[in-house]
Amino acid sequence: MANFNKVILMGNLTRDPELRYTPKGTAVARIGLACNRKWKSETGEMKEEVTFVDVDAFGKTAETIGQYLKKGRPILIEGRLRYETWEDKQTKQKKSKLGVVLENFQFLDSGGGRGEGASEVPASRPAATSPAPAPEGGEADAPPEGDDVPF
Repeated sequence: MANFNKVILMGNLTRDPELRYTPKGTAVARIGLACNRKWKSETGEMKEEVTFVDVDAFGKTAETIGQYLKKGRPILIEGRLRYETWEDKQTKQKKSKLGVVLENFQFLDSGGGRGEGASEVPASRPAATSPAPAPEGGEADAPPEGDDVPF
């Protein structure tokens, strides 16, 4: 049976990106994304719902996001869903969440204002700062295998 795992989301950052590095030097950026949905109910009342999504980026993409994005900025992301499970250290209960691993993104404003035009930056664009070395045997923008993610 075929499988397909693709997510496209547009929203605003809920906080400044958290940029960290693994012990092997791979950049990891974690962002929070708020996606709003507005609609009119059967009674004609305007309704709004907000969905909050955690997004992880790796490699040069993570460095670019850490350098150029701040809380409130709009962004279009493309990625895949990832299901994470862990054990809570205090309660020893199993926890889980669904998140997104970023594969590509676009800035949706010029940075100086909101919604004043679109500027595209591919995920592979290098950051202005010196990039972290790519993990051996894998893609630079892929999640590190066997390397502790510092979150």
